[in-house]
Amino acid sequence: FAKETILSSNLGSEICSKTNCGCNTTGEDVFAVTLKSTFLGVMYCVSSVFQTGMVGYPEALTDPSYKSQILTLTYPLIGNYGVPKDEDGEFGLSKWFESSKIHAAALIVGELSENPSHWSSAKSLDQWFREQGIPGLEGVDTRSLTKKIREKGTMLGKLVVEGTSANDIPFDNPDTRNLVKEVSMKEPKVFNPEGTVRITAIDCGIKYNQIRCFCQRGARVTVVPWDYPLDSNDFDGLFISNGPGNPEYCKETVENIRNVACVENPKPVFGICLGHQLLSLVIGAKTYKMKYGNRGHNQPCIHKGTNRCFITSQNHGFAVDPNTLPEAWDVLFTNANDKTSEGIVHNHKPLFSVQFHPEHMAGPTDLVGLFDVFLDTVKDAKEGKTGKTAFVRPRKVLVLGSGGLSIGQAGEFDYSGSQAIKALKGENIQTVLINPNIATVQTSKGLADKVYFLPITPEYVTQVIKNERPDGVLLTFGGQTALNCGVELTKQGVLEKYKVRVLGTPVASIEMTEDRKIFVEKMEEINEHVAPSEAAMSAVAAAERLSYPVLVRSAFALGGLGSGFANNREEMITLVTQAFAHTSQVLVDKSLKGWKEIEYEVVRDAYDNCVTVCNMENIDPLGIHTGESIVVAPSQTLNDYEYNMLRNTAIKVIRHLGIVGECNIQYALNPESEQYYIIEVNARLSRSSALASKATGYPLAYVAAKLGLGIPLPMLKNSVTNSTTANFEPSLDYCVVKVPRWDLSKFLRVSTKIGSSMKSVGEVMAIGRSFEEAFQKALRMVDENCVGFDHTIKPVSEEVCNDELQTPTDKRIFVLAAALHAGYTVERLYELTKIDHWFLHKMKNITDHEKLLEAYNRDESAMPPEVLRKAKQLGFSDKQIAQAVQSTELAVRKLRRDWKILPAVKQIDTVAAEWPAHTNYLYLTYHGLESDVVFEQPHVMVIGSGVYRIGSSVEFDWCAVGCIMELRKMGYKTIMVNYNPETVSTDYDMCDRLYFDEISFEVVMDIYEMENPEGIILSMGGQLPNNIAMSLHRQQCRILGTSPEFIDSAENRFKFSRMLDTIGISQPRWKELSDIESAVGFCETVGYPCLVRPSYVLSGAAMNVAYSDSDLEKYLTNAVAVSKEHPVVISKFIQEAKEIDVDAVACDGVVIAIAVSEHVENAGVHSGDATLVTPPQDINQKTMERIKMIVYAIGQELQVTGPFNLQLIAKDDQLKVIECNVRVSRSFPFVSKTLGVDLVALATRVILGEEVEAVGLMKGIGIVGVKVPQFSFSRLAGADVVLGVEMTSTGEVACFGENRYEAYLKAMLSTGFKIPKKNILLTIGTYKVMAYFTAIQTLESLGYNLYASLGTADFYTEHGVMAVDWPFEEESDCPSKDKQRNIMDYLEENHFDLVVNLSMRNSGGRRLSSFVTKGYRTRRMAIDYSVPLITDIKCTKLFLAKAGCRCDYALFVGASSDNATVLPSIASTTAGLKMYLNDTYSTLKMDNVSLWMEVRKQQGIQQIQQYFILIYFLF
Repeated sequence: FAKETILSSNLGSEICSKTNCGCNTTGEDVFAVTLKSTFLGVMYCVSSVFQTGMVGYPEALTDPSYKSQILTLTYPLIGNYGVPKDEDGEFGLSKWFESSKIHAAALIVGELSENPSHWSSAKSLDQWFREQGIPGLEGVDTRSLTKKIREKGTMLGKLVVEGTSANDIPFDNPDTRNLVKEVSMKEPKVFNPEGTVRITAIDCGIKYNQIRCFCQRGARVTVVPWDYPLDSNDFDGLFISNGPGNPEYCKETVENIRNVACVENPKPVFGICLGHQLLSLVIGAKTYKMKYGNRGHNQPCIHKGTNRCFITSQNHGFAVDPNTLPEAWDVLFTNANDKTSEGIVHNHKPLFSVQFHPEHMAGPTDLVGLFDVFLDTVKDAKEGKTGKTAFVRPRKVLVLGSGGLSIGQAGEFDYSGSQAIKALKGENIQTVLINPNIATVQTSKGLADKVYFLPITPEYVTQVIKNERPDGVLLTFGGQTALNCGVELTKQGVLEKYKVRVLGTPVASIEMTEDRKIFVEKMEEINEHVAPSEAAMSAVAAAERLSYPVLVRSAFALGGLGSGFANNREEMITLVTQAFAHTSQVLVDKSLKGWKEIEYEVVRDAYDNCVTVCNMENIDPLGIHTGESIVVAPSQTLNDYEYNMLRNTAIKVIRHLGIVGECNIQYALNPESEQYYIIEVNARLSRSSALASKATGYPLAYVAAKLGLGIPLPMLKNSVTNSTTANFEPSLDYCVVKVPRWDLSKFLRVSTKIGSSMKSVGEVMAIGRSFEEAFQKALRMVDENCVGFDHTIKPVSEEVCNDELQTPTDKRIFVLAAALHAGYTVERLYELTKIDHWFLHKMKNITDHEKLLEAYNRDESAMPPEVLRKAKQLGFSDKQIAQAVQSTELAVRKLRRDWKILPAVKQIDTVAAEWPAHTNYLYLTYHGLESDVVFEQPHVMVIGSGVYRIGSSVEFDWCAVGCIMELRKMGYKTIMVNYNPETVSTDYDMCDRLYFDEISFEVVMDIYEMENPEGIILSMGGQLPNNIAMSLHRQQCRILGTSPEFIDSAENRFKFSRMLDTIGISQPRWKELSDIESAVGFCETVGYPCLVRPSYVLSGAAMNVAYSDSDLEKYLTNAVAVSKEHPVVISKFIQEAKEIDVDAVACDGVVIAIAVSEHVENAGVHSGDATLVTPPQDINQKTMERIKMIVYAIGQELQVTGPFNLQLIAKDDQLKVIECNVRVSRSFPFVSKTLGVDLVALATRVILGEEVEAVGLMKGIGIVGVKVPQFSFSRLAGADVVLGVEMTSTGEVACFGENRYEAYLKAMLSTGFKIPKKNILLTIGTYKVMAYFTAIQTLESLGYNLYASLGTADFYTEHGVMAVDWPFEEESDCPSKDKQRNIMDYLEENHFDLVVNLSMRNSGGRRLSSFVTKGYRTRRMAIDYSVPLITDIKCTKLFLAKAGCRCDYALFVGASSDNATVLPSIASTTAGLKMYLNDTYSTLKMDNVSLWMEVRKQQGIQQIQQYFILIYFLF
């Protein structure tokens, strides 16, 4: 293979000079490329074609149909699994190849793998080409070349060795030669002579697998030359093979076939590809040359009669004109994309042919059954047909959401639910959504017709069903929460009672996939195998039967909850005890650690059309949950057989289970053979579904919702091309890498080991045209402080290195970088990690190039341009290169631009450029010659929020989406930059251009310089965009909204504190860190505790409360590490204070809207972890006026234009400001939806300079909203459940009520909290016991059994509280013989329904010493045994305050003219009022509404709608 950096510039500049060649070329219909390295010889010019398959290059290259063609492969990474040894398989046919040699004239690829990895590989693709004397070219922008061929048609092309004159190489059009004659065998040959059915196969370029397909079905196959005379006495059936070139050159073949086929009673005839064209010519039809043909593995063909759509493999440049078919002949298949004929059949004679390749190799096997049909026809059998399913469209559909974001169930369900609602609305179906997640886009006004902010529990959903009476429900768009709820509703008979039909996958199918025992039985029915496992009540016995090591898992759980590996009996008992806390069924699997983990996303409709949309390979081997693993799409190390073996299995399984819509299937694949096991099937949209949707551009959730309505898949359009069908399998011409994001550093004592249970809080997806490019992008996306595959992040000793490589942690990828840099070999790393050699070699490429860059560390300008270009193609950022050459990011950027090393913009179009696509889904790459888009119209650029992490989650995506929607309403064209596959903002139909790429100074600046937008909005994406504001500002970017200088004044802790002092606004006493000594002095002066606050951070990162000098020293070190370039400030920490959140919008410093929320917890709990109430219930008018004054003053001083957020604390009648963020905050969606004013829409209009009406203080619409955090401590083994100034929650929910108590209870239930039924444990100690006295009496009066730890019980004994012992005392303190039952015993038995545990200091501090306390262990056990837990005194009081005051009945009244004067007096105690304007339903009617209004006025009743609902029935 010769290497090209980019496609040679003489592409399209050569002109065919040969006269009468028949190619009709102009200067743009041919191309020539000079090979820059010496090669095997001179290459004659032939036709050039492209093929879109992602696997199967050995099979394609040996396909005789590619004779004399330069083959361009659109998928850029080729040669990954090498080339197998040419060995004979069954029937004496080559096991791996389709003929005896390479038939393609040359190969053009993006990147050739130098280090292939596969158990069957014997040599590299490069070695194979050298052996066969075939030229190849890599380093080409194959997408640009594909587009040229697509636009101009199949071209003549030539590869010329450097030094040879291009004019010396004549053009030779292969379409003017009889290529069939060149590839056909010379003598007949018999295969499987013992076969019972005699088949004669005409070799026009036959593929070995066609012969194999007949022999495997018991046929005796005689292969004869292309011009062999035929005698029908010699065969029972005639087969006409595929082959290259123009069918009209095979006149002898046509005549020979006509002699045996055009008779009264012909023997059966079957043709494939060229054989199809030849049979058409035999019967008098016409063929024609296509513009560029169909070559690939994903061509959808619709069978006439059943309308079933099948995915087929194709390779042809000529087609049959169906309009020329004679009478008695009909079309058998039609291409769903270009509508060309794909098959013909005689109406009553046994003659048929197909244009595609049902024998696959390479490609899918969906129609390999045509060989059976043909042989059955030969045996006089008849083909059966399938009928259609009747389907009634629903009128109103209930959609169950997923609730608060948690580990294992995050923003991907906001995306999938939003897509489902869009799909239903597109079909004019009314939608009702239940989802308490206030922060999501799907709960926004204008998406669903109705939204219920209620817990997704059977009780609440039943009430909604009663009220709304939907006739359909979608269960598969809300994760495990919705699925489990739907299964329970079915079991209770609720859905049947109210005639609600489950749309899409039936509940029975869902239960098959969720119940392990049933699933195993269903798989055995179709001879498929799952990993040896048992669903057990006695799990230890099951483990001993399977033999250790084993994997323990919980049934009906998400994200591997309650799972882990056990190597012995002791570990097994520990795991099983915890697993049974989450489920009634425990699964014990034989461990397959070290095997490859592969996933397929599958779509199936109600008519059995089925496609696999995306396949993915985990870089980490089995043993690490797929949500914890680095994942690459498409798979890189599977060969064609494995790829299609697993694909066919997926389709077989999904059909057998009866799934309708979308699902995900996971496999374990032996890295040393073709052995595989099915791990599981998720019969719902999953995390992988969102990733697959974004990775391919195929909107899985949208399509699944449409299929749930009974719409056939072939009828749906590919939303990217708008011309081809959705019944297809996307072709990728790029590589996608997903990397998870962990935030384990925020938790005390949490284990950093990763395994079968998920701990990651978010994920990123990067796109590139090489693995290295996408991989390094992804690592930077996960953490903006990481420069890429950096060996300096985890510099470790050999002993530690080996340990971390063998036992994976959240930082293992950087340990790998350090190991490679230290000289570890790929083989040694494979033994330690079991990561495939191919991936390790790719990582080594990065490390090797980094060392090369380091050689230029004295003068970067001495570096050759090619070294810099190669670095960019390997995914190095400017900052990373600068680090290696000891320069600056701006210096490297200038050098790169001077050398014209610039990124190209490429489209994701689902079809690898095979079809024209007007897609706006874009990414940047350095493997490109030209961009796919033109930059003409001005846009407004909005920067998204990046990866979901603790502190920056779906609420910021809501803000970004709201911004672009408002901009589009205002008539602006929009650009979104984001890289999170779980978000709605990265849905390409939300904006005019979506750049799925990094949010860094370098990338945003590159996009800015290409697009030249009207401006950039940074304030809608949270902290990440704010962090690059000053860098962009210094390059004269147009930043819309607040000036970056003022953003810096708020983010820089020192500048902000100084500003508050200047304008006379109170704040806690503070000091900028200059040295440790002066910091200690300050703390001693003001008195501990003190708060350490770094600048430019999110979610309180590295923020801590110091109680001593040693605390202070440790926390300052952490803060300086996080905030290297910005100051750290120390301030006095005020205890027992109330915290207040203010969200506001201003225009040029003038505040136009203010929303105030109060925290339930005292200050010291991060606002993201706090319980928020709005409108505030405990703030008096005087305090509110002072809050407004402070907000106005700060807004004016910072000259804010757009959104901003303030946090204040109130104590002893004083207000102090603690923080200001000049951007949206995580509470923006909460206050906007609760108070009824969309602050993001308002801010967007202000930012763009529109005049808006001032809103002032937002007082709400008569309801109280309570926002409650969603924690994921059950996923984080060992983490302490204490809240402090650094955020730990992963999501949030909010519910509404007449008062805060009702709203709080609903919100708590939405997080999975359960109201206690019988037994409550109190471990309060002596901490403010008097505050609990009334609450304890209330609980006692309600009949609860109260238990308490010894200290607490001493105080409450007279109130019937039962004392229980701690299990952690020394044995000597409590002899075992008379030891009473302890807390652990009770928790293990699920005896307690609620644990109330208050840590010793409710202070905001996170002290590591808390690990040894009894309180920590109690909290941790409650979490491990799934017992509801409350840890805050004020939340406990809020929960208990109204525990006995729930009302489950209500009074409704009916209005008439007679009672109009009486009803107002009882209005405040009624739940609703019915007013009928005639007597349709009763004699109650109001003939004259004005009478009612008059009475209302006389009674002086104000705000009547607060008391009851007016329901008008108009007839």
